Amino acid sequence: MTTTVDLTPELERFAQECVDDGLYNDVSDVVRSALRLLQERQEARRAFESSLRQAEEEADREGWLSTEEVMAEAREIIRSHRK
Repeated sequence: MTTTVDLTPELERFAQECVDDGLYNDVSDVVRSALRLLQERQEARRAFESSLRQAEEEADREGWLSTEEVMAEAREIIRSHRK
């Protein structure tokens, strides 16, 4: 598949520097690498959002704790591990 991408002069310079530095074979390799990183970032964001939804569902089922309750519980755990 052939796709044409227009880059700003700054991005074109950066991509060419990556090639000149020997990090990539050509600008297409740079763009593919950037898209893979974007894909990984999107997948991580989706996974994080999913974990937030799961945490909210769990809290709805099992109840919420106030910040003060969480801090008190954390202090107790720390104290119990110091002994």
